[in-house]
Amino acid sequence: MTHFTHLNEKGEAQMVDVTKKSHTERSATATGFVKMQPETLRMIVEGEHKKGDVLATARIAGIQAAKKTSDLIPLCHPLMLTSVKVDLSPDEDAGGVRISATCKLSGQTGVEMEALTAASVAGLTIYDMCKAVDKGMVISNIQLEEKKGGKSGYWKR
Repeated sequence: MTHFTHLNEKGEAQMVDVTKKSHTERSATATGFVKMQPETLRMIVEGEHKKGDVLATARIAGIQAAKKTSDLIPLCHPLMLTSVKVDLSPDEDAGGVRISATCKLSGQTGVEMEALTAASVAGLTIYDMCKAVDKGMVISNIQLEEKKGGKSGYWKR
């Protein structure tokens, strides 16, 4: 088992020193799901929600969240993201909205946390915009699907 890189020899939290790491192209994709009542999903899909375009707002929120990850998670490095894509797909059969967030950069550390943050905040935004009509929504399955680049190379769930 590998050691935790965010702890020093005394067991204290620290930011990982990436100074000597190579710059490589890196990407990560995270997904999530917001389950909701059929009527809530219909309102989103048909653009009838009183607060406006739920999916467009959630997409922008996810992008903004990826850019602010280091402000939210204490030991994350601020990153110069080169791409953030948030896709939101209504899924009638599953009863909700599927979320996929992919972040990319050329740098010294990975973008998994940025992708996970983007997916999480996109889901939270859907919830926030729709809670007046459906308080029983469930945000679930926020998870890393794949990452590319860096010393560890390629990983896929």
